[in-house]
Amino acid sequence: MQATNTILMIRPVSFRMNEQTAVNNYFQEDIDIKNEEINLLAQQEFDAFVTVLKAKGIDVVVIDDTKNPDTPDSIFPNNWISFHEDGTVGIYPMFAENRRDERREDILDTLEEQGFEITNIVDYTSAEEDGFFLEGTGSIALDRTNKKAYCALSDRADEELFIEFCEDFDYFPVIFNANQSVDGKRMPIYHTNVMMCIGENFAVICADTIDNKKERKMVLDHLSNDGKEIIRITEAQMHQFAGNMLQVMGAKGEAYLVMSSTAFHSLTPEQVENINKHCQIIHSSLETIETCGGGSARCMMAEVFLPKK
Repeated sequence: MQATNTILMIRPVSFRMNEQTAVNNYFQEDIDIKNEEINLLAQQEFDAFVTVLKAKGIDVVVIDDTKNPDTPDSIFPNNWISFHEDGTVGIYPMFAENRRDERREDILDTLEEQGFEITNIVDYTSAEEDGFFLEGTGSIALDRTNKKAYCALSDRADEELFIEFCEDFDYFPVIFNANQSVDGKRMPIYHTNVMMCIGENFAVICADTIDNKKERKMVLDHLSNDGKEIIRITEAQMHQFAGNMLQVMGAKGEAYLVMSSTAFHSLTPEQVENINKHCQIIHSSLETIETCGGGSARCMMAEVFLPKK
């Protein structure tokens, strides 16, 4: 299965712009209002988003963040944990020190209490001691059906660690470099999942970020050879989070592509039409979260593929 009906989301209590991630997340911007107000706006956006998802029959497991330790980016759980169909859980090394505190064992307990089965945990966090990072399904875009994993290398996506992940989870690695323009320079994109999204029969990708033509062709060939319709977006659309999308399933097996309203409104009618051939679009306003956090809808959802007991 490429898409799941169940997603895990963390409701923030201390959301703000994280100064430790801003050093290489060029999507983040500062807002001239107090942190308490930023968090309140983020909570309102979060709650409205969850309501929209549940209305479509998507099973949303909401966990409240804790005040201590201070975790301003806890709203993006897919970076530190992933859940797989065989009952395996992946735990990942995080670039920012204050993001490492997001990892909570009690979340696994909650999922088990809800009937999910966890049979194995693969923990890569010791790599942090050596300065190597791989931030979950932020750094890795998974084609679960074809067992391929796509990774744009960056400070948050180490090549050797990614290959180790692919060996552990039996994925074929597709490795490339993706860049964005920052003050006239081409800089690495911090997470793969802001420039590409893989659905069951389609892929949304900002191919122009892959500056090396051979690498770009290689990535597009992998997608097209696996039968994906390629829906290309521009770098300007990527900056509106049009690459940060996730396909999910409703209660009756309907397919949906989830994105922010910012991303949706950046799309052309032709792009919307192409997406609608494969699934319906769900969008919700995430403006504060996107501006301060530098992440959008996909980053907020950790897919739960674990089997039920």
